[in-house]
Order: sequence, then C-alpha cells, then structure tokens
Amino acid sequence: MQVKKVITYAAVAFVVFYLFTRPEQAAAAVNGVLGGIMQGADQLAVFFSSVLT
Repeated sequence: MQVKKVITYAAVAFVVFYLFTRPEQAAAAVNGVLGGIMQGADQLAVFFSSVLT
C-alpha cells in the first residue's frame, strides 16, 4: 500500500511540475484528451440514435 501512495504522490508532483514548466503543452494535452472524450460521446450518441430509430 505504501508503494501505491508514493507512486500517486510522484505522479501528482510530475503533473504540477509539467503545468508550471510547460503550460502551453499541458493545455494542449488536456484539450486533446477532452476532445477525444467528446468525440467518443458523440459517436455513442450516433450509435444509440441509429439503434433506437
């Protein structure tokens, strides 16, 4: 359990470091992830619309 906690803290520290040292790239990464989620949600909506009609 201790190893999991250390890895979690290290990951959070890396994210914070990345946000402060490369904010433009961090914003682009977040936009990319959110864009992918939105595209997946749109595709699911199209699928269910096609199934239900």
